[in-house]
Amino acid sequence: MPTYIMMCTLTPDGVQTVKNNPRRILEVNNEVEQLGASVKAQWATLGEFDFISIVEAPDEKTMARVSLELGSRGTGRYETLAAIPMDDFISSL
Repeated sequence: MPTYIMMCTLTPDGVQTVKNNPRRILEVNNEVEQLGASVKAQWATLGEFDFISIVEAPDEKTMARVSLELGSRGTGRYETLAAIPMDDFISSL
């Protein structure tokens, strides 16, 4: 299944939401599953992004739906990258 790297920067509203209810992060992961994708790993990070998630989705349309849904809430800004396994990348050259 295709893998994506989703990077999130919280907005001020998102920071307040996480501060008031840290478990909201896990609830969002469940909502991602309801949209047809699956969070495989996740880290809170220091720097430009607050969270980095490894997400599997059946296709780009599903991942676009996830990104649009999460971004429309106004609690975070998202950047999503398609991740290509190194062996697949090398064999395509």
